[in-house]
Amino acid sequence: MIVGGGTIAYYLAKQLLEMKIDVRIVEQNKDRCETLSELLPNAMIVNGDGTDKKLLLEEGLRQAESFVSLTNLDEENVILTLFAKNQSKAKLVTKVNRIAFDDIIDKLDIGSVIYPKYITADYILQYVRAMQNSIGSNVETLYQILDGKAEALEFAVHEVSSVTDVPLRQLDLKDNILICCINRKGKIIIPGGNDRIQIGDTVIVVTTQKGLQDIQDIQKR
Repeated sequence: MIVGGGTIAYYLAKQLLEMKIDVRIVEQNKDRCETLSELLPNAMIVNGDGTDKKLLLEEGLRQAESFVSLTNLDEENVILTLFAKNQSKAKLVTKVNRIAFDDIIDKLDIGSVIYPKYITADYILQYVRAMQNSIGSNVETLYQILDGKAEALEFAVHEVSSVTDVPLRQLDLKDNILICCINRKGKIIIPGGNDRIQIGDTVIVVTTQKGLQDIQDIQKR
C-alpha cells in the first residue's frame, strides 16, 4: 500500500508491478488517479484521503505486507507510518523531505526513512565519478545529465578564493546553479545557506550553464 500518488510513487509502483507484487495506491486528487490508472493498469488506484484511518483499514492496511507514505508533508508521512505500525505488521517506509530534524526522525521507530535529497546527492556523486576525463585545472569530473540539458561537475578546492569560507547564502551565484553536495574528507554535506566551502573540499555543482572551468565561475562577475 502506497499513500500519495506522486512521481516517486509512480516509479516505485512500476518497479513493484514488474516484480509481480500487488500494488495499491491511495491518492486524493481525482485527475492524478485517472492518470495513474492509465500509466499503471495493473495497480489498484484508490481515490481518497490517505489520512482517513477508516479508508486505509477498508483498503486492507492490516493485510498489507508493506506500507509506504509518500505524501508531500513530512509530518503527515510520519503520522501515517505510526498508524500503520499500530494497525499492521507491514514493512514501513517513510519519505522525509526536510533533513533539519533527521537526528530526531532517525530515533523514531518508523521503519525505513528515505531522504530524497540524500538519494539525489548519492546519484550525482556516482555520475561525476563515472567520468575519467579532466577538462580543467579544478574540474575533477563532469557528467551530462537530463539528455545534455544540464551538467554535474565536481570541483576540487585547492586554494583560497572568493568562494571559500563564505556562507553560501552570501555568494552572488549565476542563474541555474545548484551547489548540491560538499565532500569534506569523506563526509558528505548537503549544504544549506550557512555552510561554507573550505580548502580541501570537493564540491558537486549541477547547472545548465556551460563551460565552467573553476569553482569561482559559479559567481556572477
